[in-house]
Amino acid sequence: MKRTPYCGILKEMGGKFVDFAGYDMPVQFEGILAEHKAVRENVGLFDVSHMGEVLIEGEGALATLQKVFTNNYETLKAGRVRYSLMLNENGGVVDDVLVYCIKENETYLVCVNASNADKDFAWISSHLEKNTTAKNLSDDTAQLAVQGSSAINVIGKIFKENDIPDKYYSFKIVDGVFSKKVIVSRTGYTAEDGFEIYCDVSDAKGLFDKVIAAGKDVGLKLCGLGARDTLRLEGAMPLYGHEMNENTLATEIGLDAYIKFDKPSFIGKEALLEQAPAKRRIGIELVDRGIAREHAEVYSGNLKIGEITSGTMSPTLGKSIAMARVDANADLNNLFVDVRGKKLRAEKVELPFYKRNK
Repeated sequence: MKRTPYCGILKEMGGKFVDFAGYDMPVQFEGILAEHKAVRENVGLFDVSHMGEVLIEGEGALATLQKVFTNNYETLKAGRVRYSLMLNENGGVVDDVLVYCIKENETYLVCVNASNADKDFAWISSHLEKNTTAKNLSDDTAQLAVQGSSAINVIGKIFKENDIPDKYYSFKIVDGVFSKKVIVSRTGYTAEDGFEIYCDVSDAKGLFDKVIAAGKDVGLKLCGLGARDTLRLEGAMPLYGHEMNENTLATEIGLDAYIKFDKPSFIGKEALLEQAPAKRRIGIELVDRGIAREHAEVYSGNLKIGEITSGTMSPTLGKSIAMARVDANADLNNLFVDVRGKKLRAEKVELPFYKRNK
């Protein structure tokens, strides 16, 4: 298994580790419920160095983005971040990504899912426009996520006010704090305010020490993958390999806002235009006692209409929640979920399950 720069120190600090996307990663420290609560009510720290990073630069960088990704990047300004899907020719999802505009028209950083880093780099590299290069920075980059309402209090002790992005989905490139430049990004995967900090692996230990020191008086807690999953699920944030994969038609995920059909072309556009969505993503809340886990079958009356893609007992809401992939035209008024051979009553609810007060 691969190891992030923080693997050793996090094991020493009590992390319980599992294999995740080929990485040895902490699933929890104090416990998933305590870590989840810390982010919702205060602040938590996640090692997300397993995520991949690809640098695209050159004369054809923007044209490459426009071809490879579904969102429109012509209007993306330097210092801003934009989410997108990356599709194959059949309209299936290769990955979902964040694109950072370093220099308009010329230089962009793409953050990709850990399990897809090598595949994504190969895909992007095979579709580069002329005079454009792609560089895989994944092994040279460390990343920490400081998430929660008190995240700003931690970040404010490390960086100057002018070096802290004030808008969600924006970032600053900061020099002078560490040996090399770092990216301070106001983004996250927890449905809370927060920051993701990218640094060179040579500065990984220094960054960690500064975050821990800054969070000491604030009550910052170390958090693992378990809390990251319950937090993102409450926010109805799709997870690659669960809500989408290469066989999932992009228009069946509920992410149409990030698919810009008014662009002249992008990989997979024609396939999407030729196929009506046969499935859709919905939110489900169990009425009967139980937890709907991934792959549990969903029924409308006695008719199977789909299956759960992600499910948990929501620590914040105290309810059993799940996202499901169901037939697009299914009747959703008489829902059941088969949990270990027992059909439990359920009802469709609006997404997201949880939305923070801004």
